[in-house]
Amino acid sequence: MKISEFFRILEPLTSNEPFFTGVPDSLLKPLCDALFATFGTEGKRHVVAANEGNAAAIAAGYHLATGKVPVVYMQNSGEGNIVNPAASLLHEQVYAVPSLFLVGWRGEPGVHDEPQHIYQGVITERLLELLEIEHTVLSKTTSIEELSAFIARACALAKEGKCAAIVIKKGALEGEFTPTYASENAMVREEIVRLIAEASGGDPIVSTTGKASRELFEIREKRGEGHGMDFLTVGSMGHASSIALGIALEKPNVRVWCVDGDGAVLMHMGAMAVVGARKPNNFVHVVVNNGAHETVGGMPTAIGKVDLAKIAEGCGYPLVLRAETYEELNEALRIAQNSNQLTFLEARANLFSRKDLGRPTTTARQNKADFMEYLKNLG
Repeated sequence: MKISEFFRILEPLTSNEPFFTGVPDSLLKPLCDALFATFGTEGKRHVVAANEGNAAAIAAGYHLATGKVPVVYMQNSGEGNIVNPAASLLHEQVYAVPSLFLVGWRGEPGVHDEPQHIYQGVITERLLELLEIEHTVLSKTTSIEELSAFIARACALAKEGKCAAIVIKKGALEGEFTPTYASENAMVREEIVRLIAEASGGDPIVSTTGKASRELFEIREKRGEGHGMDFLTVGSMGHASSIALGIALEKPNVRVWCVDGDGAVLMHMGAMAVVGARKPNNFVHVVVNNGAHETVGGMPTAIGKVDLAKIAEGCGYPLVLRAETYEELNEALRIAQNSNQLTFLEARANLFSRKDLGRPTTTARQNKADFMEYLKNLG
């Protein structure tokens, strides 16, 4: 279904001035590209949220101010983040705030996908049912009449203060927009990750979900180093720094590195306050900041408007470093190597990534076992 037709079908529910908020998803790229091309990210019709729960709350505010039905988009991995607001804010037994959720179905049963999406794909519809959110599935074969009938049903539900959802299969939406996502930063993320891997030596690294972990895996492959020293957080976006903190606290004599992303940091920024409060002196937190959700298409994040280093300072990180060039990065990594205090490093990157970038060839459970064995041998 062409995205323009999809928008037209939504109009009876969303009015001629719709409001969208959410977190980008690769399966919803036609939608995200259309939203960026049509509304941008700075007007009042479209808000890129920090996480999906944040989006649900923003949507509730929109409804309170207008009485209209907002649209919240997400990958199905984000369903976990909406459970609390969906159950304790939007639900008809609480404030009865109607919303339409657009959910990209990663890990759809029977469709090959990455390991972090498999179980989430199985429970995607179950979670909506548990939350009493009536839904339909949009596929390549769904007709305009079928989707229009569901939107009519969603309109009736909205009048009762109930939410509805459209679970969108891979390839169900056809793109008609090709916006340009750009960054003026000079450094390339893969080179940043390579320099971090060199600087960390044999120290363990916890890397965030997305292309940073994929790049780290390939860097180790090329160097013939094996993968035991890295924990690749292929799912659980926003939680890499918390995983690294748990390791650092239990291994006080081992320097632990976290390779994070700006979108991931934004998703659960409260984790930085917890890290800063504990101040483990063996923790180096590196955020590769390209100001975008680059892994799922390039939609800008709110971090582009934020001084991330000042946030780290405010959260209590005693040593905060910035790098916009490779010279600055090498110097910052040298300082981090020799630091005996909690260190934060923001490395500014552009949106480039290799088209032939692969994915880890080891399983998640194998990565866990190898990493635990490596930590055990570190003492």
